[in-house]
Amino acid sequence: MLRQLLCVLSVTGFAQSASAQDRMDWMPWNKPGYTAPAYQSPAPREREPLERPPPMNLNAPPAILDGGPRPPVSPLLPERIAFNSSYAAGTIVIDTSARRLYLVQSPEDALVYPISVGREGFTWTGTETISRIASWPDWHPPAEMRERDPRLPEKMTGGVRNPLGAKALYLGNSLYRIHGTDNERTIGRASSSGCFRMTNGHVVDLASRVSPGATVIVLDKLPQNIAGLNPSNSPETTDASASSARTATVGGLVERLNASQR
Repeated sequence: MLRQLLCVLSVTGFAQSASAQDRMDWMPWNKPGYTAPAYQSPAPREREPLERPPPMNLNAPPAILDGGPRPPVSPLLPERIAFNSSYAAGTIVIDTSARRLYLVQSPEDALVYPISVGREGFTWTGTETISRIASWPDWHPPAEMRERDPRLPEKMTGGVRNPLGAKALYLGNSLYRIHGTDNERTIGRASSSGCFRMTNGHVVDLASRVSPGATVIVLDKLPQNIAGLNPSNSPETTDASASSARTATVGGLVERLNASQR
């Protein structure tokens, strides 16, 4: 029995020894002349730039805005005044400093409309012709205006919310117009970007009196002898006359007082 046990143990030990030797033989670094390879980290690859979508502007207006309803607008008759000039009848003359628009009727008179003009840095002078007249026109704010105010749309359809109002008289090929507005508080002020605003009633009346091709003359200031401002009744002359009258009246009173005391 003991002999059998010893035989089993010797066979098992030999088998284990042979198995370990086999495992050592197949490993390459245990063979003669083996040279370990030189390992290098791979060269970094350049990352391709990611094309990111532009950030969403949640406050950006839609490309097209609805201008609202288009109710009928009745013309509002302007005042007729003395206007001594050599301008042809049908000519529109704009006095920027006085913020008035004159429609010449004859060498002696004109119709006058109060207007709003360009604010500081947006005023201009020159001569244009009316190229077309549109009712409830669409508004296309130019790119430079949209850069100044990103809230503006690319287009607003005609309507009561549209700043061009009920009518627009386009001046030549320029970006300027004579147009209406429902915000009457701006009339008489310098508040536009170079256009001339009128009340909707006044612009409807003006548009009914002129046609494309009419001349529009924009002046910084009218001469004093036009529009009833002649030298005899100009503000300066009137003030001087009133001052002289007051001086004469006071002088007469003093003289009468002295006479009564004598």
